[in-house]
Amino acid sequence: MQILKATIIKDLKILLRDRIGLFTMFFMPILLVIVITSVQNSTFDLVNNNKITLVIFDKDKGPMGAQFVEGIQKIGLFNIRNSDPAVGLAQIPSLMYDSNALVALVIPAGFTRFIETKAEDLATRALKDPDAANTIPDKIILPDSLLMFYHPVMQPSFRQSVEGAFRSVVQVIQGEAIVKKLYDAVNQKEIPPDLEKQILFGQMAVAEIPVSRSGRQTIPNASQHNVPAWTIFAMFFIVLTLGGIMVREKNSGSFIRLKTLPASYLNALVSKQIVYMGVTFLQAVVIFAIGNKIFPYIGLPVLHLPKDIPALVIVTGVCGYCAVSYAIAVGVFSNTSDQSNGFGVISVLILAALGGLLVPSFAMPANLQKIIQLSPLHWALEAYYGLFLEGGKLIDIWTNILSLLIITLLIQGVTLYGLRKKNLI
Repeated sequence: MQILKATIIKDLKILLRDRIGLFTMFFMPILLVIVITSVQNSTFDLVNNNKITLVIFDKDKGPMGAQFVEGIQKIGLFNIRNSDPAVGLAQIPSLMYDSNALVALVIPAGFTRFIETKAEDLATRALKDPDAANTIPDKIILPDSLLMFYHPVMQPSFRQSVEGAFRSVVQVIQGEAIVKKLYDAVNQKEIPPDLEKQILFGQMAVAEIPVSRSGRQTIPNASQHNVPAWTIFAMFFIVLTLGGIMVREKNSGSFIRLKTLPASYLNALVSKQIVYMGVTFLQAVVIFAIGNKIFPYIGLPVLHLPKDIPALVIVTGVCGYCAVSYAIAVGVFSNTSDQSNGFGVISVLILAALGGLLVPSFAMPANLQKIIQLSPLHWALEAYYGLFLEGGKLIDIWTNILSLLIITLLIQGVTLYGLRKKNLI
Protein backbone atom coordinates (compact mmCIF):
# COMPACT_ATOMS: atom_id res chain seq x y z
CA MET A 1 0.00 0.00 0.00
CA GLN A 2 2.87 2.38 0.78
CA ILE A 3 4.39 1.75 -2.64
CA LEU A 4 1.06 2.39 -4.34
CA LYS A 5 0.64 5.63 -2.36
CA ALA A 6 4.15 6.78 -3.31
CA THR A 7 3.48 5.93 -6.97
CA ILE A 8 0.23 7.90 -6.95
CA ILE A 9 2.03 10.94 -5.47
CA LYS A 10 4.72 10.61 -8.13
CA ASP A 11 2.14 10.48 -10.93
CA LEU A 12 0.32 13.49 -9.49
CA LYS A 13 3.53 15.52 -9.45
CA ILE A 14 4.25 14.58 -13.07
CA LEU A 15 0.72 15.57 -14.04
CA LEU A 16 0.77 18.92 -12.24
CA ARG A 17 4.13 19.84 -13.81
CA ASP A 18 2.72 19.27 -17.29
CA ARG A 19 0.95 22.62 -17.76
CA ILE A 20 0.40 22.09 -21.48
CA GLY A 21 -1.16 18.71 -20.74
CA LEU A 22 -3.47 20.25 -18.15
CA PHE A 23 -4.42 22.97 -20.63
CA THR A 24 -5.22 20.30 -23.23
CA MET A 25 -7.26 18.22 -20.81
CA PHE A 26 -9.36 21.03 -19.34
CA PHE A 27 -9.42 24.33 -21.21
CA MET A 28 -9.57 22.88 -24.74
CA PRO A 29 -12.51 20.51 -24.02
CA ILE A 30 -14.42 23.35 -22.33
CA LEU A 31 -13.84 25.57 -25.35
CA LEU A 32 -14.86 22.71 -27.66
CA VAL A 33 -18.11 22.11 -25.78
CA ILE A 34 -19.01 25.82 -25.83
CA VAL A 35 -18.26 26.21 -29.55
CA ILE A 36 -20.08 23.03 -30.63
CA THR A 37 -23.10 23.79 -28.44
CA SER A 38 -23.25 27.37 -29.78
CA VAL A 39 -23.20 26.14 -33.37
CA GLN A 40 -25.78 23.44 -32.69
CA ASN A 41 -28.00 25.84 -30.76
CA SER A 42 -28.00 28.33 -33.64
CA THR A 43 -29.09 25.48 -35.91
CA PHE A 44 -31.91 24.54 -33.53
CA ASP A 45 -33.08 28.17 -33.39
CA LEU A 46 -32.72 28.87 -37.10
CA VAL A 47 -36.44 29.09 -37.76
CA ASN A 48 -37.20 31.30 -34.76
CA ASN A 49 -34.26 33.66 -34.62
CA ASN A 50 -32.00 33.55 -37.67
CA LYS A 51 -34.17 33.79 -40.74
CA ILE A 52 -32.88 32.95 -44.19
CA THR A 53 -32.41 35.92 -46.47
CA LEU A 54 -34.66 35.48 -49.50
CA VAL A 55 -34.62 37.85 -52.47
CA ILE A 56 -37.88 37.85 -54.46
CA PHE A 57 -38.26 39.06 -58.04
CA ASP A 58 -42.01 39.40 -58.66
CA LYS A 59 -42.30 39.54 -62.44
CA ASP A 60 -46.00 38.67 -62.19
CA LYS A 61 -47.11 41.95 -60.54
CA GLY A 62 -50.57 40.45 -60.10
CA PRO A 63 -52.76 39.63 -57.07
CA MET A 64 -51.65 36.01 -56.93
CA GLY A 65 -47.99 37.01 -56.96
CA ALA A 66 -48.60 39.40 -54.06
CA GLN A 67 -50.56 36.69 -52.23
CA PHE A 68 -47.69 34.27 -52.80
CA VAL A 69 -45.19 36.69 -51.25
CA GLU A 70 -47.52 37.22 -48.29
CA GLY A 71 -47.83 33.46 -47.80
CA ILE A 72 -44.05 33.04 -47.76
CA GLN A 73 -43.81 35.83 -45.20
CA LYS A 74 -46.27 34.03 -42.91
CA ILE A 75 -44.10 30.89 -42.85
CA GLY A 76 -41.60 32.78 -40.70
CA LEU A 77 -38.57 31.08 -42.19
CA PHE A 78 -37.38 33.93 -44.42
CA ASN A 79 -36.17 37.48 -44.22
CA ILE A 80 -37.70 38.70 -47.48
CA ARG A 81 -36.14 41.35 -49.68
CA ASN A 82 -38.08 42.46 -52.74
CA SER A 83 -35.93 43.33 -55.71
CA ASP A 84 -36.48 44.99 -59.08
CA PRO A 85 -38.44 42.46 -61.20
CA ALA A 86 -36.90 43.90 -64.36
CA VAL A 87 -33.52 42.41 -63.41
CA GLY A 88 -32.35 39.78 -65.87
CA LEU A 89 -31.79 36.19 -64.77
CA ALA A 90 -28.05 36.48 -65.43
CA GLN A 91 -27.76 39.28 -62.85
CA ILE A 92 -29.47 37.41 -60.02
CA PRO A 93 -26.37 35.48 -58.77
CA SER A 94 -24.37 38.67 -58.30
CA LEU A 95 -27.29 40.31 -56.48
CA MET A 96 -27.54 37.30 -54.18
CA TYR A 97 -23.85 37.50 -53.25
CA ASP A 98 -24.09 41.26 -52.72
CA SER A 99 -26.98 40.85 -50.26
CA ASN A 100 -25.60 37.64 -48.62
CA ALA A 101 -28.79 35.83 -49.62
CA LEU A 102 -28.93 32.04 -49.65
CA VAL A 103 -32.05 31.87 -51.81
CA ALA A 104 -33.62 33.95 -54.57
CA LEU A 105 -37.07 33.32 -56.02
CA VAL A 106 -38.39 34.50 -59.37
CA ILE A 107 -42.19 34.64 -59.65
CA PRO A 108 -42.69 34.41 -63.42
CA ALA A 109 -44.87 36.71 -65.46
CA GLY A 110 -48.29 35.12 -65.83
CA PHE A 111 -48.26 33.50 -62.38
CA THR A 112 -51.69 35.00 -61.58
CA ARG A 113 -53.03 33.80 -64.91
CA PHE A 114 -51.55 30.36 -64.24
CA ILE A 115 -53.38 30.01 -60.90
CA GLU A 116 -56.69 31.36 -62.20
CA THR A 117 -56.60 29.30 -65.41
CA LYS A 118 -55.67 26.11 -63.57
CA ALA A 119 -58.44 26.70 -61.04
CA GLU A 120 -60.96 27.33 -63.80
CA ASP A 121 -59.87 24.19 -65.62
CA LEU A 122 -60.00 21.93 -62.54
CA ALA A 123 -63.35 23.35 -61.38
CA THR A 124 -64.88 22.82 -64.81
CA ARG A 125 -63.64 19.25 -65.06
CA ALA A 126 -64.79 18.49 -61.48
CA LEU A 127 -68.33 19.68 -62.18
CA LYS A 128 -68.72 18.22 -65.65
CA ASP A 129 -66.49 15.31 -66.62
CA PRO A 130 -63.44 14.30 -64.56
CA ASP A 131 -62.04 12.36 -67.52
CA ALA A 132 -62.33 15.29 -69.90
CA ALA A 133 -59.20 16.55 -71.60
CA ASN A 134 -57.45 19.69 -70.47
CA THR A 135 -59.82 22.59 -71.14
CA ILE A 136 -57.11 25.27 -71.19
CA PRO A 137 -57.04 26.85 -74.67
CA ASP A 138 -53.82 26.25 -76.58
CA LYS A 139 -53.44 29.97 -77.25
CA ILE A 140 -52.94 30.64 -73.52
CA ILE A 141 -49.24 30.29 -72.70
CA LEU A 142 -48.62 29.59 -69.03
CA PRO A 143 -45.28 29.76 -67.19
CA ASP A 144 -43.51 26.46 -66.66
CA SER A 145 -42.34 26.94 -63.06
CA LEU A 146 -41.08 29.20 -60.34
CA LEU A 147 -37.33 29.75 -60.45
CA MET A 148 -35.39 29.15 -57.24
CA PHE A 149 -31.74 30.21 -57.15
CA TYR A 150 -29.79 28.88 -54.17
CA HIS A 151 -26.31 29.24 -52.76
CA PRO A 152 -24.25 26.02 -53.20
CA VAL A 153 -23.47 25.98 -49.47
CA MET A 154 -27.05 24.83 -48.78
CA GLN A 155 -27.25 21.11 -48.08
CA PRO A 156 -29.75 19.06 -50.13
CA SER A 157 -32.02 18.31 -47.16
CA PHE A 158 -32.25 21.98 -46.22
CA ARG A 159 -32.76 23.02 -49.84
CA GLN A 160 -35.62 20.54 -50.15
CA SER A 161 -37.22 22.01 -47.03
CA VAL A 162 -37.13 25.50 -48.59
CA GLU A 163 -38.55 24.15 -51.84
CA GLY A 164 -41.26 22.35 -49.88
CA ALA A 165 -42.21 25.63 -48.20
CA PHE A 166 -42.65 27.28 -51.60
CA ARG A 167 -44.72 24.36 -52.86
CA SER A 168 -47.01 24.48 -49.83
CA VAL A 169 -47.72 28.19 -50.39
CA VAL A 170 -48.54 27.57 -54.06
CA GLN A 171 -50.86 24.71 -53.09
CA VAL A 172 -52.70 26.91 -50.61
CA ILE A 173 -53.15 29.69 -53.18
CA GLN A 174 -54.27 27.28 -55.88
CA GLY A 175 -56.59 25.45 -53.48
CA GLU A 176 -58.18 28.75 -52.48
CA ALA A 177 -58.74 29.68 -56.12
CA ILE A 178 -60.31 26.26 -56.89
CA VAL A 179 -62.66 26.48 -53.89
CA LYS A 180 -63.80 29.95 -54.97
CA LYS A 181 -64.45 28.78 -58.54
CA LEU A 182 -66.37 25.69 -57.41
CA TYR A 183 -68.53 27.61 -54.93
CA ASP A 184 -69.24 30.32 -57.49
CA ALA A 185 -70.21 27.74 -60.13
CA VAL A 186 -72.57 25.90 -57.76
CA ASN A 187 -74.08 28.77 -55.79
CA GLN A 188 -73.67 31.65 -58.26
CA LYS A 189 -72.15 33.86 -55.55
CA GLU A 190 -68.85 34.40 -53.75
CA ILE A 191 -67.89 32.03 -50.97
CA PRO A 192 -68.21 33.48 -47.42
CA PRO A 193 -64.76 34.14 -45.87
CA ASP A 194 -65.48 31.98 -42.79
CA LEU A 195 -66.46 28.98 -44.88
CA GLU A 196 -63.41 29.45 -47.09
CA LYS A 197 -61.13 29.38 -44.05
CA GLN A 198 -62.81 26.26 -42.68
CA ILE A 199 -62.36 24.45 -45.98
CA LEU A 200 -58.73 25.49 -46.50
CA PHE A 201 -57.34 25.58 -42.97
CA GLY A 202 -59.59 23.25 -41.01
CA GLN A 203 -57.08 20.39 -40.93
CA MET A 204 -56.50 18.37 -37.80
CA ALA A 205 -53.53 19.68 -35.80
CA VAL A 206 -50.43 17.59 -35.10
CA ALA A 207 -49.25 17.61 -31.47
CA GLU A 208 -45.54 16.88 -30.92
CA ILE A 209 -44.74 14.90 -27.76
CA PRO A 210 -41.11 14.01 -26.91
CA VAL A 211 -40.76 10.48 -25.53
CA SER A 212 -38.87 9.92 -22.27
CA ARG A 213 -38.64 7.04 -19.83
CA SER A 214 -39.57 9.28 -16.92
CA GLY A 215 -42.72 10.55 -18.60
CA ARG A 216 -41.30 14.08 -18.69
CA GLN A 217 -42.28 15.98 -21.83
CA THR A 218 -39.52 18.61 -21.81
CA ILE A 219 -38.04 19.11 -25.26
CA PRO A 220 -34.25 18.49 -25.15
CA ASN A 221 -32.12 21.48 -26.10
CA ALA A 222 -28.73 21.76 -27.79
CA SER A 223 -26.90 21.51 -24.46
CA GLN A 224 -28.58 18.21 -23.58
CA HIS A 225 -27.37 16.80 -26.90
CA ASN A 226 -23.86 18.22 -27.10
CA VAL A 227 -22.42 18.57 -23.60
CA PRO A 228 -22.51 14.83 -22.72
CA ALA A 229 -21.23 13.86 -26.17
CA TRP A 230 -18.24 16.17 -26.16
CA THR A 231 -17.47 15.43 -22.52
CA ILE A 232 -16.85 11.84 -23.62
CA PHE A 233 -14.62 13.15 -26.40
CA ALA A 234 -12.67 15.21 -23.85
CA MET A 235 -12.16 12.16 -21.63
CA PHE A 236 -10.75 10.08 -24.46
CA PHE A 237 -8.48 12.91 -25.57
CA ILE A 238 -6.50 12.22 -22.40
CA VAL A 239 -4.58 9.87 -24.70
CA LEU A 240 -2.45 12.88 -25.71
CA THR A 241 -1.06 13.24 -22.19
CA LEU A 242 -1.22 9.77 -20.67
CA GLY A 243 -0.12 7.98 -23.83
CA GLY A 244 2.95 10.22 -24.07
CA ILE A 245 3.82 9.60 -20.40
CA MET A 246 3.64 5.85 -20.95
CA VAL A 247 6.03 6.12 -23.92
CA ARG A 248 8.51 8.23 -21.95
CA GLU A 249 8.48 5.81 -19.00
CA LYS A 250 9.05 2.85 -21.30
CA ASN A 251 11.92 4.52 -23.10
CA SER A 252 13.49 5.74 -19.85
CA GLY A 253 13.54 2.23 -18.40
CA SER A 254 11.06 2.84 -15.59
CA PHE A 255 9.26 -0.43 -16.23
CA ILE A 256 12.54 -2.37 -16.25
CA ARG A 257 13.56 -0.83 -12.91
CA LEU A 258 10.22 -1.92 -11.42
CA LYS A 259 11.35 -5.53 -11.92
CA THR A 260 14.20 -5.01 -9.43
CA LEU A 261 11.85 -3.74 -6.73
CA PRO A 262 10.01 -6.02 -4.27
CA ALA A 263 6.68 -4.76 -5.56
CA SER A 264 4.25 -5.71 -8.27
CA TYR A 265 4.32 -3.88 -11.60
CA LEU A 266 0.58 -3.48 -11.16
CA ASN A 267 1.28 -0.63 -8.73
CA ALA A 268 2.42 1.56 -11.60
CA LEU A 269 -0.61 0.76 -13.75
CA VAL A 270 -3.12 1.06 -10.92
CA SER A 271 -1.56 4.37 -9.85
CA LYS A 272 -1.95 5.88 -13.31
CA GLN A 273 -5.49 4.60 -13.59
CA ILE A 274 -6.46 6.14 -10.25
CA VAL A 275 -4.84 9.50 -10.98
CA TYR A 276 -6.15 9.90 -14.50
CA MET A 277 -9.61 8.54 -13.71
CA GLY A 278 -9.71 11.38 -11.22
CA VAL A 279 -8.76 13.74 -14.03
CA THR A 280 -11.51 12.47 -16.34
CA PHE A 281 -14.05 12.68 -13.54
CA LEU A 282 -12.97 16.25 -12.80
CA GLN A 283 -13.29 17.05 -16.52
CA ALA A 284 -16.90 15.86 -16.49
CA VAL A 285 -17.72 17.75 -13.28
CA VAL A 286 -16.26 21.01 -14.62
CA ILE A 287 -17.97 20.73 -18.03
CA PHE A 288 -21.35 19.75 -16.56
CA ALA A 289 -21.10 22.57 -14.01
CA ILE A 290 -20.37 25.08 -16.76
CA GLY A 291 -23.31 23.78 -18.79
CA ASN A 292 -25.63 24.01 -15.81
CA LYS A 293 -24.47 27.30 -14.24
CA ILE A 294 -22.58 29.33 -16.87
CA PHE A 295 -24.36 28.57 -20.16
CA PRO A 296 -27.45 30.73 -19.39
CA TYR A 297 -25.18 33.76 -18.86
CA ILE A 298 -23.52 33.40 -22.28
CA GLY A 299 -26.73 32.94 -24.24
CA LEU A 300 -26.77 29.13 -24.39
CA PRO A 301 -29.56 26.83 -23.12
CA VAL A 302 -29.01 25.46 -19.64
CA LEU A 303 -27.85 21.87 -19.21
CA HIS A 304 -30.46 20.08 -17.08
CA LEU A 305 -28.77 17.37 -15.04
CA PRO A 306 -30.46 13.96 -14.77
CA LYS A 307 -32.52 13.18 -11.68
CA ASP A 308 -30.58 9.95 -11.09
CA ILE A 309 -27.26 11.50 -10.01
CA PRO A 310 -25.77 8.19 -8.75
CA ALA A 311 -26.30 6.75 -12.25
CA LEU A 312 -24.57 9.80 -13.73
CA VAL A 313 -21.59 9.25 -11.40
CA ILE A 314 -21.37 5.57 -12.36
CA VAL A 315 -21.53 6.27 -16.09
CA THR A 316 -18.87 8.97 -15.77
CA GLY A 317 -16.63 6.69 -13.75
CA VAL A 318 -16.91 3.78 -16.19
CA CYS A 319 -16.37 6.09 -19.18
CA GLY A 320 -13.29 7.60 -17.52
CA TYR A 321 -11.97 4.11 -16.73
CA CYS A 322 -12.34 3.12 -20.39
CA ALA A 323 -10.67 6.34 -21.61
CA VAL A 324 -7.70 5.85 -19.26
CA SER A 325 -7.36 2.18 -20.24
CA TYR A 326 -7.35 3.10 -23.92
CA ALA A 327 -4.73 5.83 -23.40
CA ILE A 328 -2.45 3.38 -21.53
CA ALA A 329 -2.87 0.78 -24.29
CA VAL A 330 -1.91 3.32 -26.96
CA GLY A 331 1.16 4.31 -24.94
CA VAL A 332 2.24 0.69 -24.44
CA PHE A 333 2.14 -0.16 -28.15
CA SER A 334 3.69 3.12 -29.36
CA ASN A 335 7.47 3.45 -29.62
CA THR A 336 7.64 7.25 -29.73
CA SER A 337 5.55 10.17 -28.49
CA ASP A 338 4.81 11.13 -32.10
CA GLN A 339 3.35 7.69 -32.73
CA SER A 340 1.29 7.87 -29.56
CA ASN A 341 -0.07 11.35 -30.28
CA GLY A 342 -0.73 10.74 -33.97
CA PHE A 343 -2.40 7.37 -33.60
CA GLY A 344 -4.21 8.44 -30.42
CA VAL A 345 -5.80 11.54 -31.95
CA ILE A 346 -6.81 9.89 -35.22
CA SER A 347 -8.16 6.76 -33.53
CA VAL A 348 -10.24 8.80 -31.07
CA LEU A 349 -11.68 10.80 -33.95
CA ILE A 350 -12.58 7.56 -35.77
CA LEU A 351 -14.14 6.08 -32.64
CA ALA A 352 -16.06 9.33 -32.10
CA ALA A 353 -17.38 9.24 -35.66
CA LEU A 354 -18.41 5.59 -35.29
CA GLY A 355 -19.82 6.28 -31.84
CA GLY A 356 -22.30 8.85 -33.07
CA LEU A 357 -20.61 12.01 -31.77
CA LEU A 358 -20.11 13.49 -35.23
CA VAL A 359 -23.05 11.92 -37.07
CA PRO A 360 -26.07 10.34 -35.32
CA SER A 361 -25.89 6.56 -35.28
CA PHE A 362 -29.33 6.15 -36.85
CA ALA A 363 -28.16 8.16 -39.87
CA MET A 364 -25.24 5.83 -40.62
CA PRO A 365 -25.42 3.29 -43.47
CA ALA A 366 -26.54 -0.25 -42.71
CA ASN A 367 -23.04 -1.70 -43.14
CA LEU A 368 -21.80 0.43 -40.23
CA GLN A 369 -24.63 -0.31 -37.82
CA LYS A 370 -22.82 -3.35 -36.40
CA ILE A 371 -19.36 -1.80 -36.52
CA ILE A 372 -20.39 1.13 -34.33
CA GLN A 373 -20.99 -1.31 -31.48
CA LEU A 374 -17.22 -1.83 -31.31
CA SER A 375 -16.70 1.81 -30.36
CA PRO A 376 -16.65 2.42 -26.60
CA LEU A 377 -17.76 5.99 -27.28
CA HIS A 378 -21.00 4.62 -28.72
CA TRP A 379 -21.93 2.85 -25.48
CA ALA A 380 -20.84 5.80 -23.37
CA LEU A 381 -22.97 8.15 -25.47
CA GLU A 382 -25.98 5.85 -25.31
CA ALA A 383 -25.67 5.70 -21.53
CA TYR A 384 -25.42 9.49 -21.19
CA TYR A 385 -28.30 10.06 -23.61
CA GLY A 386 -30.40 7.59 -21.65
CA LEU A 387 -29.97 9.87 -18.63
CA PHE A 388 -29.93 13.34 -20.18
CA LEU A 389 -32.41 12.96 -23.06
CA GLU A 390 -34.67 10.09 -22.05
CA GLY A 391 -34.83 10.79 -18.32
CA GLY A 392 -33.87 7.20 -17.57
CA LYS A 393 -32.40 5.62 -14.46
CA LEU A 394 -29.54 3.22 -13.85
CA ILE A 395 -31.74 0.20 -14.54
CA ASP A 396 -32.55 1.60 -17.99
CA ILE A 397 -28.91 1.96 -19.10
CA TRP A 398 -27.22 -0.97 -17.40
CA THR A 399 -26.71 -2.80 -20.73
CA ASN A 400 -24.78 0.19 -22.09
CA ILE A 401 -22.61 0.31 -18.95
CA LEU A 402 -21.99 -3.45 -19.12
CA SER A 403 -20.97 -3.24 -22.80
CA LEU A 404 -18.59 -0.37 -21.99
CA LEU A 405 -17.07 -2.38 -19.12
CA ILE A 406 -16.56 -5.43 -21.36
CA ILE A 407 -14.74 -3.32 -23.96
CA THR A 408 -12.63 -1.78 -21.17
CA LEU A 409 -11.62 -5.19 -19.83
CA LEU A 410 -10.67 -6.27 -23.34
CA ILE A 411 -8.48 -3.17 -23.67
CA GLN A 412 -6.88 -3.99 -20.29
CA GLY A 413 -6.17 -7.53 -21.48
CA VAL A 414 -4.56 -6.26 -24.69
CA THR A 415 -2.43 -3.85 -22.63
CA LEU A 416 -1.12 -6.63 -20.38
CA TYR A 417 -0.36 -8.72 -23.46
CA GLY A 418 1.62 -5.82 -24.95
CA LEU A 419 3.59 -5.29 -21.74
CA ARG A 420 4.56 -8.97 -21.60
CA LYS A 421 5.41 -9.12 -25.29
CA LYS A 422 7.76 -6.16 -24.91
CA ASN A 423 9.27 -7.72 -21.76
CA LEU A 424 8.30 -4.67 -19.73
CA ILE A 425 6.79 -6.71 -16.91
